[in-house]
Amino acid sequence: MWAQTLSGPFRFEQVEVPAPDPAALPPGHVLLATRAGAICGSDLPNFRGGLWPHPAAEDGWGATRAPGFPLHEIVGEVVASRHPDHSPGDLVVGWASMFDGIAELVVTDGDGLAGYDTALPATTAVLLQPLACVLYAVEQLGDVSGQSVAVIGQGPIGLLFSQVLKSRGAARVTGVDPVDRTDVSAAFGVDEAVTARAERWAAALPDADRPSVVVEAVGHQVSTLQPALDAVAPGGQVFYFGVPDDPIYPFDMMTFLRKNLTLRSGVTLERRRVLADAGAHLADSPVLRESYVTSVSPVDDVQAAFAAAVSPRPGQLKIAVDMT
Repeated sequence: MWAQTLSGPFRFEQVEVPAPDPAALPPGHVLLATRAGAICGSDLPNFRGGLWPHPAAEDGWGATRAPGFPLHEIVGEVVASRHPDHSPGDLVVGWASMFDGIAELVVTDGDGLAGYDTALPATTAVLLQPLACVLYAVEQLGDVSGQSVAVIGQGPIGLLFSQVLKSRGAARVTGVDPVDRTDVSAAFGVDEAVTARAERWAAALPDADRPSVVVEAVGHQVSTLQPALDAVAPGGQVFYFGVPDDPIYPFDMMTFLRKNLTLRSGVTLERRRVLADAGAHLADSPVLRESYVTSVSPVDDVQAAFAAAVSPRPGQLKIAVDMT
């Protein structure tokens, strides 16, 4: 089968590798024929050459050269299954559990997959995976109705947070990003789009305008957690979203203490349930169906797709990959 593999920082090459043996599937797993994928921010450090704790990670320049790595947001057709809720021929969306989704065939945990409205193109349906992650995170915040919230980072994940928080009844949503997102911010529920670095925004906030919830949706560096703590109102919540590149972050314990804050984070659990929730949310959110995926690249051009994803710019949101 074909697979794309990292041959060095910023470089993919297509290779031929043995196909997985359907008879060797672990219990609870399925074999998928991939139809589409999408690039997540957590995939990008590996494209740049960083190290990610993948079971096949190697020494050398950094990230593993495992075929199909790094991509986990996938849509595919079940070819073989040892999961009770998935059968051959099913079309599903969700996680490639080993982050190896840029391949013709993928073995993955069936608990991270769910069916979807097959009237959607696969390159649109792939957005259900990040949407499920955001819905689960927002659940952890409790009832946000009537509250003022802010989302630091207005890339693909940050805009999903803005849209979901507004749909959950947030009275005011502020989106903060140095990239100008004013072309789409209102459609995604943002009441105030701030085009600035987070620390500059936080330093200029009057006390009366401090949000009760701040979501840090940038990730992959340590600098934006402090502006979240600085900006949030006393007694408020900060949610750190995403996979950290560094195991230890500097943390302003005094601000956290004096403001009586709550810090939340965590991975997405109950994946099949929240994928179903994402399908229902998408059905009621035409802006996501129509505007969230802004470009689709054929898998032969996956290197160019990743290169675009590492360079955020106005008008660019989620980048999908067609694997058919």
